[in-house]
Parts: sequence; structure tokens; C-alpha cells
Amino acid sequence: MKPTYSLDQLLPYIRQHSNFYRKHLEHLPANRLTLKNLPLTNVADYWSGSNDLSHWSVLTGDVDDALVFKTGGSTSQGKLAVYSSEEWHTLVSTFGASLSAQLNNGDRVANLFFSGDLYASFLFIHDSLAHVGRPICEFPFTGSVELDVLADAIARHRINVLAGVPAQLLRFAAYLAQHRLVLCGVETLLYGGESLFTAQLAMLAEVFPNARIASIGYASVDAGLIGASDRDCALGEHRVFEPQTLLEIIDEDTGEVIEECDRIGLLVLTNLTRQLMPLLRYPVGDRACWREPTATPMRKFALKGRSAHSQRIRVGVLSLFTEEIHEIVQRAARTEQWQLLIEQTGHKDLLSVMWVPEPHLQTVEPDRHALREALLAHYPAIVELSREGLLELRVQTCATTDLKLHPRSGKQLRVLDLRVYDTPSLETV
Repeated sequence: MKPTYSLDQLLPYIRQHSNFYRKHLEHLPANRLTLKNLPLTNVADYWSGSNDLSHWSVLTGDVDDALVFKTGGSTSQGKLAVYSSEEWHTLVSTFGASLSAQLNNGDRVANLFFSGDLYASFLFIHDSLAHVGRPICEFPFTGSVELDVLADAIARHRINVLAGVPAQLLRFAAYLAQHRLVLCGVETLLYGGESLFTAQLAMLAEVFPNARIASIGYASVDAGLIGASDRDCALGEHRVFEPQTLLEIIDEDTGEVIEECDRIGLLVLTNLTRQLMPLLRYPVGDRACWREPTATPMRKFALKGRSAHSQRIRVGVLSLFTEEIHEIVQRAARTEQWQLLIEQTGHKDLLSVMWVPEPHLQTVEPDRHALREALLAHYPAIVELSREGLLELRVQTCATTDLKLHPRSGKQLRVLDLRVYDTPSLETV
């Protein structure tokens, strides 16, 4: 297994071998650096050129004995993330060990995560399940399984655990409700990749009345390990992976490191196991707050939605990138002024693209239609999710004064995540 390094061990190697971090840290002394001395990584600069692994300045070496994945999105120039084979083994073995807390001896687990096109989640969960410290049986269906086939297989093979993204679990629940089926034998639903909300929990409870619902854990293909899921975690809560990661919560406006509980800030990660594609004080794109005091082992934290300046926004199985949306809005509506609102109505996500039209236009309808069609063409998953009743896309004009600004800095916010993240304890679900 790849070792876990201290920050003092890792920094010299990264500064020597990564051109990106050498430049990023060039103003700092060679020795006696602490985490708080390091500047936050600029996410846009970090990913610049990542689609060309031969010249990506972040990497510390050649991509030979390694695995390569896409980080999400739907374009041919999607960002690529890489792990050495040893680093991947460390990732899945550590995550699998943590997953043991959510499983019981003899569990029969349907893996419903997605695979193909360099997508990591199915392979990640498959490899992690192989390192669970309990005797279990995996059924590797993938997310493309037909729902009638899945329903039959659950009954036939006594499958009692379903693991998948919320959108896939909700899609299956809608199918079961439509066919008046209730699966009393399913005892655990493990979700990952996106949050679950109160109305969605009620929908799942109708067709899985005996199921306990829990996060499978918190990780991403770009950042790696972020948070472990334990039985005492409420929905949205996780524990820090120690000693593999250093997690911080930082005030988005001042840069102050937050230590007190229940104060929300930007979640920032430093990975202590990855050398090939290093991450130092990397904003993962989520907001969070601490739930336990400083120095608590594997300190618990709670997710509180996407950051207003996040480069990637997850809505169900959909990954949206702010720079891609910006290019689409510029091209179709010829404006720099826009904002994305994410809301929840019942069990459905509501996605609103608000934009300020050019002045003196006699009608905005052609631009509105062009913008909507361009968004649907770029993100075809919106059409599928809308058809299944899991997502609604709205493209609406607004005045400049309608666009929300940061209350202290006055900067325009690109993303407003208005979903309610306070959910009940897992043990009461």
C-alpha cells in the first residue's frame, strides 16, 4: 500500500517535481511550512491543460503505471484525473475499510453506480467493496441495468443492500411505485455523489419501508478521499479520513480558518497519499461546517451545499461546469450577467438559469429559446432527468438588480444552492 506522508515529507517532492506547484509556492521558504502558510489552490488554474496528460503542469511524473478517469461533465475536453496504481489501491482499500461500518456480515449488495467513458464511480465502489472487512456478496449491475430486471433480481437473489447515486435510486423507486411494488427485503440504501433531501427520503420510504438510508461515503475522482460515513452520522454528515487527508473549513470571504462548530465555510482538502497528481489546500467545491470540537479524532463535519464559486455543480447524476455554462450563455444570449439557482420542489430538483438580456431588445424569446436549446444540447442528461420527473430546467430573464451578490464582497455569485441540507438522523429514517 502507498504510504501516508507527513506534510513535511510531501512538500519538497511536490515542489521539485510539479511545475504548477513549484510556481504556486515559489514565494514561500523551503522549510518549516505549515498548512496555513500555503495558499489555496486556484481550481481553474489547477485544471488548465489537464486533457493533455503529457504536458499537464500539475503532474509530478509520467502517466505510466496508472489509472486515468474523467472528473465529470459531457464534453470531449473533460478534465482528466490520474492515480498511480499504488495510490488507487490506497484509495479503495481505505474507503472499503470505512464502508465496513455501514454493512453487515452476509449483506448482498447491488452496485448501481455508473461505468464507462472513463467514469470512476462504479469501478471505485466495486474495488472498495473488495476491501470491506466483512463477508459480503456484490452484484455488479451498473447504473444501466433495466429496472424490471433489477426488481426481479433483488427478489430472486435476496439482495438487501442497494448502492447508487440518488437519482438512480429515485428512478428505481418511481418505477416500483408505478408498478405498485414494495421491496420489504431491502434493508439498506447507500447513496453517493449527491445529497438526499427530505421529500426524496419520503419517496424512498414508500417502496423500501424497512431500509435504513446512509451515505456510502464522501469521495470524488479529482480530490479522492474526503469523508467517511459512520452509523452515528446524520444524512449529510461525515468524518475526516485520518491520517490520509487534512481537511479545513475556510471563510470564503476572509480566508480565515474556521474551528468553531456550525459556522459554514468552504471545504478545503490536502491529500497526504497522492504524489502523481498532488492536491494542496484544494477547494473541493462544497460548503461545510464542523459538528465536533477541535482535536476530536476523525472529526465530524456536515455538508451545506455547493460553494457559490464552485467550478463544478452536481445535481443528481448531472455534472455542470460554470465555465461551460458561461460560454453557452455568452454565445446564445450575448451577456456576461447570469446566475444559476438550484432549488428543491418535492422530490424534484429545480435548475434555473437566470440571465440579463441585451438592452433595447424588442423580444427576448429567440435568445431564450436559443439558450435553452444550447444547454440541452450540451447537457443531454437534463432531457432524460426531466422525462423521469427528477429535474426541471428553467431559462428565465431577469434584471441586473435581481442577481444576488456576496453580502460582504459585493461580487456576483454564479451559483445559489438553495436546497435545504438539514436532514434527520439516519437512525430515525
